[in-house]
Amino acid sequence: MNVRNCKKCGKIFNYVSGPPICMQCKEKLEEKFQEVKKYIQDNRHASIPQVSEACEVSTNQIQQWLREERLELAEGSGIALLCENCDMPILSGRFCEKCKSSMANRLNDSIKKPEAPKPKSKKDPKENPKMRFLN
Repeated sequence: MNVRNCKKCGKIFNYVSGPPICMQCKEKLEEKFQEVKKYIQDNRHASIPQVSEACEVSTNQIQQWLREERLELAEGSGIALLCENCDMPILSGRFCEKCKSSMANRLNDSIKKPEAPKPKSKKDPKENPKMRFLN
């Protein structure tokens, strides 16, 4: 059993996985997420500070939801989110589609594919005659 203190409220809880926060704080955070999501849908051109102030959520939390691809920006939004690899503007996540596919290709190339077994050639019995005994 892994017991920890919640980072948000300090209560002791049984930690299983994910962020180290208790179930009550997770539920509150999910409610805030739904509130932010609705606000962004209604105000497509709002900036992160505007969303943060209107929904009373930290800008870091909003950026985390964008990086986790739980939120996605609208085209022409006032928020600038950049690819962590090439600095191209993106709508959500950490990397643009070009960098994602490039990383996936490099990963696939680095994994060694099993070699097909070479077929064994049958030897001609006349090449290497052996003496056989019958009982």
